[in-house]
Amino acid sequence: MKKCVFAGTFDPFTVGHEDTVKKCLALFDEVLVVVAENKQKRCMFTADMRETMIRAVFADEPRVRVLRWDGVIVDLLRRENTPFYVRGIRNTVDFEYENADFYASRDLDDSLVTLYIPAEQRHLHISSTLVKNCIAFGKPYREYVPAAVYEYINAHTEE
Repeated sequence: MKKCVFAGTFDPFTVGHEDTVKKCLALFDEVLVVVAENKQKRCMFTADMRETMIRAVFADEPRVRVLRWDGVIVDLLRRENTPFYVRGIRNTVDFEYENADFYASRDLDDSLVTLYIPAEQRHLHISSTLVKNCIAFGKPYREYVPAAVYEYINAHTEE
């Protein structure tokens, strides 16, 4: 069985993230969507909330497994017995960041296989930061997140 890891802060999970997972499902038997701890980021939503939102998005897809991880991703890849690490790319800034991360991770585990999946053109401007800004300033964001995420956020935040 081939599986991959798609990790991120996902604060919150966007339609771009969802699209990346769907593309992974075309390539892999199982996709691990990992809510990763990034100690340099200050999140709007708790890790529990982010995990719950992603589970709701893929509630009907048994090939998607959602989990949390607060360590180095190469350790998770070893634990899950897969070398495949998927990264979504929107632009050259993402590519440069992800490529630097790839080489640092490759130093830790030379069996790592990183797959870059480019965002669809209609999603290039969508980011978790955009969604958080929309929420903070009371602007519409429904089109930027999956329906289950939108419903969850509306149920758990003050207008």
